Amino acid sequence: MERERFTRNIFSQIDWFTISLYFLMVFIGWINIYAAIYDPDPLTHKSIFSLSSNSGRQFLWIMLSMVIILFIMLMDFRFYDTFAYPIFGATILLLLAVLLFGTEIYGSKSWFKIGSFSIQPAEFAKVGTALAVARFLGETNKKTEKLMDFILPFFIIIIPALLIIKQGDTGSALVFSSFLLVFYREGFPQQLVVIGLIIVVLFILTLIFQEKYLLELILSITALGLVFIFAGKRKWQRVLIITILTLVSVGLILSVNFLVNKLEPHQRERVQIIAKLMSNTELTKDEKRGIAYQTEQSKIAISAGGFTGKGFLEGTQTKFDYVPKQSTDFIFCTIGEEHGWLGSLLMIGLFIAFLNRLIILAERQKSRFSRIYGYTVMSIFLFHFTINIGMTIGLFPVIGIPLPFFSYGGSSLWGFTILLFVMIKLDAHRKQLIVRY
Repeated sequence: MERERFTRNIFSQIDWFTISLYFLMVFIGWINIYAAIYDPDPLTHKSIFSLSSNSGRQFLWIMLSMVIILFIMLMDFRFYDTFAYPIFGATILLLLAVLLFGTEIYGSKSWFKIGSFSIQPAEFAKVGTALAVARFLGETNKKTEKLMDFILPFFIIIIPALLIIKQGDTGSALVFSSFLLVFYREGFPQQLVVIGLIIVVLFILTLIFQEKYLLELILSITALGLVFIFAGKRKWQRVLIITILTLVSVGLILSVNFLVNKLEPHQRERVQIIAKLMSNTELTKDEKRGIAYQTEQSKIAISAGGFTGKGFLEGTQTKFDYVPKQSTDFIFCTIGEEHGWLGSLLMIGLFIAFLNRLIILAERQKSRFSRIYGYTVMSIFLFHFTINIGMTIGLFPVIGIPLPFFSYGGSSLWGFTILLFVMIKLDAHRKQLIVRY
């Protein structure tokens, strides 16, 4: 009787609103995957459930996700904290194994091929890293304030990122930078955050203006440094700090070309294309037909949707396969073309509501481990959401990361599902004390 009462209590504590958002997004994603690969020709048309099509395979992944959800919800909630490090270690071994035994797809050796299906360990490495970071930062009950407290978790996120870069999947590796938001929430010094933002802004400005205004940019930074020196108290410590920051900023500007040239050729071209677009520089015909083709066609598809869209299964850009990888990384342009500005706004609003809900869940946790894990989940979803949509409208380089729950892909769907439902499981037990085995 006591156990039944406890079970009913936990069942009532489950956040059904977040689960409803999850199923709604997965369903909308599945429908739009079908729209992205829809063939109106009756001779070649495939059913939405056909396993020879992306929509059919996605339906299979969704059904298997239900099994994963059931498994997570039945697991003791203390398991995720107790075995955080072993889970992280297992994901690192998978990343090493794929380098040795993996299959190369689209220039990235990051897949295990199993028959006609492929599994990407990088998607599960996000889960292992999130648990390990939460376990380490959650060891104490006090707020993390010293920079040294972040050295080890920095290595926790850099190890899988470097292994994924070695596989040739820079896009997935960049996702791990989202953990910096978690560090900031847990007490990362604000000054370093501001410096980091300045570095990012300088990098972007240099990419945009380096060909025409590189000297002017350097002179502007130098002049700004002199203004800060003479505008305040000229104590030697303050003057030294401003001088060092100015020299570092100038050095960064001068090193941008070197850093970009270190990228893979296709990555370098994508960065240069985005820089041209941001500076309103006209693309050449070869660029429009080559590396920028995907982004250009995506923008055409989205703009063709107008206010209300062309209608479900009526997108011409979609029907005639103008946008490569439209059911995966560029699924948003299917939504934009067939459902227009209104449909895109509703989809974005739905995802923002989801992200806001994750913040609410994270903040109401009594366990520091659960709160930190909640913020890692939110940060990962935020990064994917922002960068993916930015790619489709030409704001960011094409780095090949999916839109959570909407893009086609079994590994990504499973990875995102695990991330979310571990959080939902922890939230359902938020009133209980986590005691490690």
